[in-house]
Amino acid sequence: MDWVSRFEGLSNLSHSHKEQLNVETRVVSVPKDTIIFGPGKAPESLLLLLKGSVRVSQTSEAGREIVLYRVNAGESCVLTTACLLAYEDYSAEGIAETDIQAATVPRHVFDRLIAESEVFRRFVFSTYSNRITDLFLVIEEVAFKRIDIRLAQKLLSLMDSSNIVKATHQTLAVELGTAREVISRQVQEFQRKSLVKATRGEIVILDTAQLETLAKSG
Repeated sequence: MDWVSRFEGLSNLSHSHKEQLNVETRVVSVPKDTIIFGPGKAPESLLLLLKGSVRVSQTSEAGREIVLYRVNAGESCVLTTACLLAYEDYSAEGIAETDIQAATVPRHVFDRLIAESEVFRRFVFSTYSNRITDLFLVIEEVAFKRIDIRLAQKLLSLMDSSNIVKATHQTLAVELGTAREVISRQVQEFQRKSLVKATRGEIVILDTAQLETLAKSG
């Protein structure tokens, strides 16, 4: 299976290096909800996602979970890259949000191409750099942005064509890196203002325009 062409940053690899990737990597299929990696485990290969989505999250000692980022089709996992480069174990967990298909580049192939191929190095480090920037934005939002604005943005992004968000308060808390109680209080405040109506397991958006105005105020 020629999967290399699906990654724009690998299109300029030499013929021999493309052959190495196609021959020495495995394309694997993994069902939804499978734990791809977890804290304390060392990565054995670089994950290049071909189909589906992987959620990468971290849990504090107090048990609070936060979503750091998602790996989507055509992307690589920055945490795996960092651990491969530093020879360190994972510090977060990656879970398949959907059925996924991925190319797994073994460590020895990764190390060889990092040493031999400028194109491969550029692909790895440019992807790494972009994702690190995204992670700084996550930190900035959690630390400095008001929770009402962040919740409004998240509800609008998750809303379906019927103006319904199918998510529990706990799910929203994990997405936004806060406590479930904080989300519950903010949803109640939105209800008081007639912006939403909360039922078990879902939230109905009643006033999209006002929610959009709030979301854009941040």
